[in-house]
Formats: sequence, C-alpha cells, structure tokens
Amino acid sequence: MEIERKFLVKQLPDQLEQYQCKIIEQGYLSHNPTLRIRKSNENYLLTYKSKFGIGQDENRTAKVENEVEVPLNEESFLHLKAKTDNHMIVKKRYLIPLEEGLTAELDIFKEQLEGLRLVEVEFASEEAANRFVPPVWFGKDVSLDRRYTNGYLSTVDSYNF
Repeated sequence: MEIERKFLVKQLPDQLEQYQCKIIEQGYLSHNPTLRIRKSNENYLLTYKSKFGIGQDENRTAKVENEVEVPLNEESFLHLKAKTDNHMIVKKRYLIPLEEGLTAELDIFKEQLEGLRLVEVEFASEEAANRFVPPVWFGKDVSLDRRYTNGYLSTVDSYNF
C-alpha cells in the first residue's frame, strides 16, 4: 500500500546538489487502474496502482493506493514505451532526508512540464500522514488534486495551471 502526500514547492532547498538524484522517465499504459512504466537511472519498472478495496474517506488528507512493482529489462521498457502514445514525463528526482526517518522526493520536471516542481512524502500509515508538518520550503498541499498526479500530467502539453 502507498500512502503519500504531495505539495507544490515554494522554494528549492539550499545545496540541492548534495542529495542523491535520479533521472526519471515514465509513461502510462492505463489510468484506471494505473499501469505505469518507469526508467529511473538504469532501473526499469512496471507499476500497477489501484484503489481496489480502499474505502472512500472524505476526511482523508493523503493519497492511498495499492501498489505493485515488477522489474523490467530495457528491451521490455522500450517495447512498452512505444505504447504510451508519447505521453511520457521526464524529471529529476532528489531524495532529501526529513525528520522522523522520512524522505522528501523532490521532482523537477523537464520538457513539456518545465517549471513544475513537486515534492512527495510517503508514510507508513494515514495517521503519520495526517500528523506530518511540512518543512517551510514546501508549498500548497495538492495531495488530492488530480491535476498533479503523474498520470494526468503525462497527458498535458504544458504546465499552465
């Protein structure tokens, strides 16, 4: 299960280059349920995400989904990439340690989404997600705004909202 909160970025943290960085390219084969391919540096994954069995909760502040990841090889990734109708996202992801053993995953988008910066934090429980106090460099909470899901972002021609 994946429990995460997502925020816009008010300002980039200082000395960003000191943090581990990944170059990510990902695309979507299906949006409901989500079927995604991802290249992260030289690792390739197929990810299935679904809300199956997760009840609706109007008081929920975090995005909650079932998630399964399966490794791919480069050949399989490229084969599936051709089926994404060029709906690919390219971004740099910085892994920034936070208090309580949490990690901020700061995404700086490239190409058609240039200018968009989002940060996600994953949690062990919804209670932990609800207690989370974001650092000052985090901006508006967009966890439940579907316009900021990577699946939706893969379908837009530019970041203009």
